[in-house]
Amino acid sequence: MKLLECRLAIDDLDSFVADLGEIGDRHETMIQAFDARYVADRRHLERALEFADRAIERGENVARNRAVEILLYAAGRRQIDRALEMGVSEGENRAIVLVDGDSDENETPAIGAVEALDAFVEYESTLETQDPETLCEFFDITGAERAATDASLSALVRERVALLEVEK
Repeated sequence: MKLLECRLAIDDLDSFVADLGEIGDRHETMIQAFDARYVADRRHLERALEFADRAIERGENVARNRAVEILLYAAGRRQIDRALEMGVSEGENRAIVLVDGDSDENETPAIGAVEALDAFVEYESTLETQDPETLCEFFDITGAERAATDASLSALVRERVALLEVEK
C-alpha cells in the first residue's frame, strides 16, 4: 500500500474518477482518493484496506468495486452514498490517494501507478494537520466517549472501521 499526501485540483469529478480507474487498470492496482480531513492517520487506511480485502475474500462485500469497499470501511459506513462524503470533490482538495496492488510481493505495478499519478497531484503533507472536531463530527465520536477512555482519537476512528465488520 502506498499513500500519496497531496493537493488535487479537480474540475470534473466523473472524469477524475475515470482517470484514476484507467491508471489503476493499466497498472493492475486499486486507486482511491480520500478527502484528507476525514483520514485520522495512515493506520486508519491500513485497517480499512485489511477489512475490505477480508470482506471481499469471504464474499461479504457490499460494493462490487474494491476501491468503493475500502471507502466504505474507511468511512465506517455501509451506505455508499454516505461513504462518498469521505471522497474528494470538485475544486481544490487536500487529499490522500491510496494505491494498492493485488500482491504485496510485487510492488512494481503500484510504483508505475504512482508515477502515472504524478501528473494529477501536487505533493503536500496532509496527514499531519488533522482537525479533531471534524473527525469527531464525521465519525460520530462524542465528547462523552472521548472522556470515558484514554484512547487516542485515531484509535477511536479505527474502532469505527472495525465496528463496521460487526454491524453487518
